[in-house]
Amino acid sequence: MKNRRDFLKLSSALAAGALFQPQELLALNKAKKPIGLQLYSLREDMREDPQNTLRMVASIGYKSLETASYADGKVYGMEPVFFRKYIEDLGMRLRSAHVGGPRNYEPSQKQEALDWWKKAIADHKAMGAKYIIKPSMPIPTSLSELNYWIDYYNSIGEIAKKSGMMFGFHNHAREFEAIEGHIMMDHMIEMTDPKLVCFELDVYWSQKGGQDPVEYLERYAGRFPLLHIKDEEEIGASGTLDFEGIFKAAYKQGMKDYFVEVERYNFEPLESVQQSFEFLNNASYVK
Repeated sequence: MKNRRDFLKLSSALAAGALFQPQELLALNKAKKPIGLQLYSLREDMREDPQNTLRMVASIGYKSLETASYADGKVYGMEPVFFRKYIEDLGMRLRSAHVGGPRNYEPSQKQEALDWWKKAIADHKAMGAKYIIKPSMPIPTSLSELNYWIDYYNSIGEIAKKSGMMFGFHNHAREFEAIEGHIMMDHMIEMTDPKLVCFELDVYWSQKGGQDPVEYLERYAGRFPLLHIKDEEEIGASGTLDFEGIFKAAYKQGMKDYFVEVERYNFEPLESVQQSFEFLNNASYVK
């Protein structure tokens, strides 16, 4: 309960405008597990006061971050170099970023789109990110249309690889629907170059899409260096996901990082994010 009291005390102080030095925050940040957070979980807080919100995330104990904001070369309104130093002073690091790319993609505009990705990859490399992930895409109406996207993803992956990064794709439930007799997600995994494109399995959406995340990790072992750990609300709240089986299968197939994502809440978002952290921090199967 001490960590909870510390967090609530810190939250109240930050809400009142108090300033804390990085070492004061790190004194509370004692967790050794590299538990990550997708900052979309705190989208309103990050929009209203990103710097103090990041301080509270650090106070909870999160070590790794995945961003969900990139516009005009900035992340949450901050320059890449500033953002990197700010989170590193808080004892955290940026490992991955959700980046949507150009709103629409047409093969005839491929080079223009790739030029956009070159800039985005350079900015995220400056922030220390290892992965740059496309979080969603339009659902194609034909297999040939899906193949255009696969070619596009392989090309982005080539750019990322040259910069020492990895490009990837994050699923929702609809990617497990069939297109001309082919499961979309299966086809994407099988047709993309594993040296250029990885996948971030969202375990909640996988299950919602009719795929057992444990079985899927085993079927395509090696393609999932990242996972989104998600539940109906806070992690572990629904009791419907086999998180122990998921983590064991994920480690076995080569998971490098995992990120809590909370989209629906029983509490205030920061409280939900803290409870999700505590669930994983107390789980013996989470390294």
